[in-house]
Amino acid sequence: MASWNSGPLELTYELLGWFAFSWWSISFYPQVFLNCRRKSVVGLNFDFVLLNLTKHSSYLIYNASMYFSSAVQKQYFEEYGHGEMIPVAANDVAFSAHAVLLTAVTLFQILIYERGTQKISKVAIGIVSVVWLTAAVCFCVAVPKHSWLWLLSKFNTIQVCMTLVKYVPQAIMNFKRKSTEGFCISNIMLDLSGAIANYGQMVVQSMDQGSWNNFYGNIGKLMLSLVTVFFDTFFICQHFLLYPAKKTEKSPVAFVEPEDEIKEHLLPCSDEPPTADNV
Repeated sequence: MASWNSGPLELTYELLGWFAFSWWSISFYPQVFLNCRRKSVVGLNFDFVLLNLTKHSSYLIYNASMYFSSAVQKQYFEEYGHGEMIPVAANDVAFSAHAVLLTAVTLFQILIYERGTQKISKVAIGIVSVVWLTAAVCFCVAVPKHSWLWLLSKFNTIQVCMTLVKYVPQAIMNFKRKSTEGFCISNIMLDLSGAIANYGQMVVQSMDQGSWNNFYGNIGKLMLSLVTVFFDTFFICQHFLLYPAKKTEKSPVAFVEPEDEIKEHLLPCSDEPPTADNV
């Protein structure tokens, strides 16, 4: 296994990695807190959450196996050379585990909070069913030959595909509603910061090793960053440029004619006709 050639680059790599972990991890909380405060998930697309859970679950399987399994690492070195570094860092594993947990919490909120007429679409259910059925078939194929690296590459492909499609339902929903209300933009801005740091981490490792195999060996991490940057930028444009939040209009104050006000004070409070006693 290769070692770092530059101490400063190694430190930069670690800092960028944990920076990405921090912002990506924090990015889940604004939506969770918003749902709690509103006691409603109206405006949050349920397909987005379900596809996101599938995405992060497959990414966790890939990262944890690549980072902890000596058998997988051995096959990786045989494929890309013993001079290369494992393209998965500790922060990748930590982020994946945290992402699965918080996405599951959001999915639970969908079950218990007000959701209006929204529901998970049959298309999303179909996609998730096909994905996990495919993963099960790949597992059965990999077991006899112990093709663990090949199997993990399929999970990496799954997370790339889920990254490509998971944002689409929310983007379409925002377009149809002409609003981003209920979808927390703070989540997106933090997500964007994490994606940029994640990409920077890969660049730093490649600079140190003088090789771009880091990108080829972990295409999932590369696509995760690039696709996230694209869609987060799109959501930010939707929120601030296309569908900015409308200011709440104050209710008009009823205008009372001066003459009516004067008459009201002059008239007797009683409904009885005026007499000499009450005039």
